Amino acid sequence: MKILNNKAELLDFVADIKKQNKNIGFAPTMGALHNGHLSLYKVARENNDIVISSIFVNPTQFNNREDLEKYPRTIAHDIEKLKNSELVDAVYIPTVNDIYPNGLSSKQYNFNGLENEMEGAARPGHFDGVGTVIEALFGQIQPDDAYFGEKDYQQLKIIETLVKNLKLSVKIHGVAIHRQEDGLAMSSRNARLNNEEKNASTIIYKTLKQVNDWFRVISIPEIKERVVEIFEKQDNMELEYFLIADEENLKETDFFYKDKNYRAFIVVNVGKVRLIDNIHLE
Repeated sequence: MKILNNKAELLDFVADIKKQNKNIGFAPTMGALHNGHLSLYKVARENNDIVISSIFVNPTQFNNREDLEKYPRTIAHDIEKLKNSELVDAVYIPTVNDIYPNGLSSKQYNFNGLENEMEGAARPGHFDGVGTVIEALFGQIQPDDAYFGEKDYQQLKIIETLVKNLKLSVKIHGVAIHRQEDGLAMSSRNARLNNEEKNASTIIYKTLKQVNDWFRVISIPEIKERVVEIFEKQDNMELEYFLIADEENLKETDFFYKDKNYRAFIVVNVGKVRLIDNIHLE
């Protein structure tokens, strides 16, 4: 596995791949890698000649400086995990200047209103930061296919919209949420949970599965009431939000329409750790 430490090294590597007419699969990360990330590269490896990873903690998508400073940085561990997986041909570890040559600021995008829902409502400018780094990485790596986990479903839809609006040639693939055996969605933030908090956090996915059972059987307002009641009974947990939304436009709904697909979204603060999860409603 090649380690590409700057843009110049990456461009040389990509140019060589293109000369060989090989296609590139790519999945960007902010490091602190876990098996959820590896699940992206497993899918990429099955469908691409060359698989590239990137590790870059993107400053412009953090609204809170403390969150940026606390974000785990485990480069040596991450490189070793990628090597041992044998799924990745190269990892790109750009500098801030490689991504932001004109200074540390985001571009402004039109994501057709997706940026104003859920995570975007509380984090203004967050998705502009996501769009800026993804556009830069796509421009440098020139992937044929790019892979993103459905745990960050809103981000996945934002990136699909970015590619469509900018008419980029890359094909975006959503990959199912990778879970621990107990159902907890894999996340870099899980490392900040103690054992008691990890065990307690399994209630999040259990609740989502119950929501799927209740879906189309009882009303959405009643589902919401039941979810609130569940988390009111949990110690050291605070339900930040729960909602059911149209999978395409992410608009929250209180009614079901037969011709639309829906997904339930939840955010729970467990101690000082903010966990997100979602489930497609069948």
